[in-house]
Amino acid sequence: MVPESHPLQRFFIELVREHFHRTIGLRDPQVSEYIANMLTEFTETEQLHRIRDAAGRPLDDVGELLLEADPVFGEAPSFDRERAVRKHIGDYTLFFTGMFPEAINRFRLRRQRLENFVDFIRAGKESYYIVSKFEFFEYAQAAPLFAKLSARFEECVFGLNQVKNDLAERQHPIVRRTDELLM
Repeated sequence: MVPESHPLQRFFIELVREHFHRTIGLRDPQVSEYIANMLTEFTETEQLHRIRDAAGRPLDDVGELLLEADPVFGEAPSFDRERAVRKHIGDYTLFFTGMFPEAINRFRLRRQRLENFVDFIRAGKESYYIVSKFEFFEYAQAAPLFAKLSARFEECVFGLNQVKNDLAERQHPIVRRTDELLM
């Protein structure tokens, strides 16, 4: 987790809370803080590609990530690895569907990828749900948060889309000022 004192963390917490509370009615500080933390972490490209295969190659294809997360038929050597990869899949799909939905099709057009066959929303919801089922020992306290993220995934996508729009608007103060004058 990124420290709360990080300037981007505080900025994203305010922005996420504003849109999640006002726009979608999701008044859960734990969800808002988690999503703000995810946004802050993903400002570093390395964090988007932190999951690597056995050869050390970063995985950015959701289909490959799903295979990497499978402890029975896939590459995950343990259930801890499954949880870490599933958490990342939830974060990754939430981030892209909320902040850059237009990029998803560009990924798919660039080259043949396993994720061409993956529904990002379903993969994200399912991954957060699986993470929520790790409800014992060191994961017990975090499990309810991931259950909420799974259950309200589409609302979180919409809330992030509102955050994205707000960020775009903040980049163009003339547009924002014009809107204020028209109202």
